[in-house]
Amino acid sequence: MQTQLKKNTTPGKIKLQNIIFLIFLIFLLFVFNLKSFANDTNLIEIKILDKISSKTSQLSLNIGEETNFENLIIKILKCKNSEFDDNPEVTAYMQVQDVTLNNNDKVFVFNGWTFSSSPSITLFDHPVYDIWLIKCY
Repeated sequence: MQTQLKKNTTPGKIKLQNIIFLIFLIFLLFVFNLKSFANDTNLIEIKILDKISSKTSQLSLNIGEETNFENLIIKILKCKNSEFDDNPEVTAYMQVQDVTLNNNDKVFVFNGWTFSSSPSITLFDHPVYDIWLIKCY
């Protein structure tokens, strides 16, 4: 006499283990989503060297706002810290205008990405000032 074997699953029912696993996945997605929001920064720190007087100034700027420094108008549009290094790379999109130039409302002295570890990749070329990116907050 043979007995018929029954399957261990019932259609339409979810095991408790599956529910716990789904809750865990949702939790992980939520945590990683918060981490990406934490990468957005509000402040940036830069150093400016006056080549004539050899004086350096360190400024904290709000991202998205124009800041006047001597003859320059500096605006940082985006700043991001890398996530994967022990010594993180800081990148920022910066626009700089020189108010002493006649066409200062039309042309930026610098308009592009800058990197904290390699400022010479996208060179800010100005006869009086040098700008270095330090960090984002």
